[in-house]
Amino acid sequence: MESATIMSSEEADTLHVSFESWTQKREVSTLGTNAGAVELPFQAWHHFKEAFTPELVAKAVEGSRRDLLRCADPFGGSGTTALTCQFLGIEPVTVEVNPYLADLVEAKLSSYDADELVRSLGRIVRAVFSAKPSLKRFAMLPSTFIESDDKERWLFSKPVARRIAAYLDAIDALSNPSHRRFFRIQLGGMLVAASNVVINGKGRRYRRNWATRSFSPEELDTLFCERSQKAILEIHAHRFRKEQRYTLIRGDSRQMVAKIGKIDGAIFSPPYPNSFDYTDVYNIELWMLGYLSGAPDNRSLRESTLCSHVQIKRKFPPAPNGSNRLTEALERLAEARTDLWSPWIPEMVGAYFCDMKTVLEGLRSQLAPEGETWAVVGDSQYAGIPVPTADILADLAPAMGYEVITMESFRSMRTSAQQGGQEELDETLIVMRKL
Repeated sequence: MESATIMSSEEADTLHVSFESWTQKREVSTLGTNAGAVELPFQAWHHFKEAFTPELVAKAVEGSRRDLLRCADPFGGSGTTALTCQFLGIEPVTVEVNPYLADLVEAKLSSYDADELVRSLGRIVRAVFSAKPSLKRFAMLPSTFIESDDKERWLFSKPVARRIAAYLDAIDALSNPSHRRFFRIQLGGMLVAASNVVINGKGRRYRRNWATRSFSPEELDTLFCERSQKAILEIHAHRFRKEQRYTLIRGDSRQMVAKIGKIDGAIFSPPYPNSFDYTDVYNIELWMLGYLSGAPDNRSLRESTLCSHVQIKRKFPPAPNGSNRLTEALERLAEARTDLWSPWIPEMVGAYFCDMKTVLEGLRSQLAPEGETWAVVGDSQYAGIPVPTADILADLAPAMGYEVITMESFRSMRTSAQQGGQEELDETLIVMRKL
């Protein structure tokens, strides 16, 4: 029997991949977005234009009054907070309701043997090469997803859809669940590129040349192999992160945040009260990868998200008390109801802050004394009526057991057509400390 080799803590430290090595000491124009900055390893697994930067997490860790040993993100998204925490030697705990994004976060945080991943990739490629897949696994998809004679438009041609099915069959056949998750995420991150649409802002639109565009199964093969090989190299190069542990909680943050356990701080960006259902952004991945199997699944997921949209009819909880600015905004929105694109926007806005209060109070119950929450939030506007999100949260802070430490405007965002035009809205970092 071979004897185990025990490394000293000093030897282990020399193996750790530092935060600076990962971020390459790049320059970012604003901490609120990666746009315009050098792309980092793991960020190409799924493109997130609006995600805040790892540098923001590092700033929060450095600026916290407490040492952060365990840090929470109740809206996991792209996993920026959790992954950055691992590089900084902090144990992350993440809540994510979207099953595709939850798998993406866990795929990034997991530890792998790169050689074993290469062997699994070989098994997938060989299985796809000899496969004779059908489209049966896509039978429950919305009718416009797969090419059909009775539809004018579709997202995927039949040959490409069959090849995607072959990859999913091959991935499902892998014995290692973490490998299945990893390769499903690599496939998911390229589905839009293989489709007839592009993601435009928060929605999607058909490519101008989609009807004549030719994307072949062979191109899909090349893209999958290139993406997988690049991701495996990133995993191998960054395998010695200072912290390997993580906790991922799948579900509605309003319910799950009270179950995260004791934490020293929280760094996150919630959905904005902009009437957009963020589930729509990942509609292609959710359906094609089998996370949704029918309309009930889709509705259940929508209902499990914050009240930041009106795409489904649901019972909105009442707005919280304690903010004159919120009261004034809701009164003005109610008066302008007939001018709004949806009559339910006043109720949605009020319910959004009720949900945010629930999440922030849940975080506070788990925060250590003087623990802080760092949140990037965005304002909204309807019929020319502003909803100053950061200011309203600051108003509500004392009743939730927080004091506001700082509010810093990051950038301005152009309003969507649904919000009324070209005026710009603030995106703000609000830092609150537990009283």
